[in-house]
Amino acid sequence: MYHFFVKPEQVGQKEIRIEGSDVNHIRNVLRMNPGEQITVSSGEDVREYRCEIAQLEEDCVTARIMWVEESGAELPSRICLFQGLPKGDKMELIIQKAVELGVSEIVPMATKRTIVKLDQKKEEAKRKRWNAISESAAKQSKRQIVPEVGPVMTFSEAVKYAGTYDVKMIPYELAEGMEKTRSIISSLTPGQSIAVFIGPEGGFDEQEVELARAAGTVPVTLGRRILRTETAGMTVLSILMYQLEGR
Repeated sequence: MYHFFVKPEQVGQKEIRIEGSDVNHIRNVLRMNPGEQITVSSGEDVREYRCEIAQLEEDCVTARIMWVEESGAELPSRICLFQGLPKGDKMELIIQKAVELGVSEIVPMATKRTIVKLDQKKEEAKRKRWNAISESAAKQSKRQIVPEVGPVMTFSEAVKYAGTYDVKMIPYELAEGMEKTRSIISSLTPGQSIAVFIGPEGGFDEQEVELARAAGTVPVTLGRRILRTETAGMTVLSILMYQLEGR
């Protein structure tokens, strides 16, 4: 069943108005007709609206609310992925998979070893593309929210931004053994907010790790092998999903 996102103000007591690019998608790409069913989320809570298409107009699709249910698609914890900017199109893959794995927010970072340099115009275009990928992945995985891809931050800005998170971890090749990683992961409980820092190609500079450590971020190891930047984040998020959904 096709899934769509709307703004909270588009949700009425009995009907939901779908506007924007989704109208063309429903009318001309999917070629849906009145009477067909869809699911809709407002992006502000875990409610999922099961709807029946009532009317198709040029600029609006009206969907009649059949029933509302509490969805269990969202993780019980808020997770923010702080991702060092990678080369090429790797960021697109990282965003797609991170959203599928349940991340709540993604913050791109410019670190000391970041090769990619974005001016304001390029960053705006990239963010528009990245957020479109996030929305598409959220629809595909039946999420109830669309995780936002925020503005690019410096590493120090990102560390400060993560200051209010309950648990902060940074995979680092010189971190202590796997037992410490297991201990941190096993102690996590639903409801805690979690920040995960992932470096770009080349990893983090030692001074960056020390800055993060001083702010309460714990260095962890992901094993004896060095993982690519697009693999490291997905590894951590997969472990977190398994841990949190199993509680």
